[in-house]
Amino acid sequence: MRVDTDARALTAFGVTMACVIGRHGACPADAKREGDGCTPLGRFPLRAALLRPDRVATPATALPWRWLRPADGWSDDPRDPDYNRPVSHPRPFSAEALWRYDGVYDVIIPIGWNDAPVAAGHGSAIFLHCTRPDFAPTAGCVAVPRAALLAILAELTSASAIEIG
Repeated sequence: MRVDTDARALTAFGVTMACVIGRHGACPADAKREGDGCTPLGRFPLRAALLRPDRVATPATALPWRWLRPADGWSDDPRDPDYNRPVSHPRPFSAEALWRYDGVYDVIIPIGWNDAPVAAGHGSAIFLHCTRPDFAPTAGCVAVPRAALLAILAELTSASAIEIG
């Protein structure tokens, strides 16, 4: 799977579709910082999927997955020992809520950015997720329409990766 950040297009399994990236475009991986609005450039693994059970049917995928729960979050606070990891709310550190009502996180595929090892402050919660209806830019993620994301999910395995360039 490949994202052309100039054309704002994602190609996966022989299909090319429009996508959105961070509101400030893409940046070299070594320049990525928490809150900068950039999508990191590079090749990253896709290790698992998170799905909202009240909005998505049980998927046919070889990628490991689990249902989202209302308390699920993702730490975005560099001071948190669990920075850039899934967490549960409430918590004493900042964490993005994954249970959202706008549909953007009905399907989440965490991109293996800054996770092996984690470097505090170098960016968190970089996901492949659903676009907003107006295709507004993300905070650093890659987003495609929900139907396209579900089609991609059906083809993914634990060996899958995304190349952002």
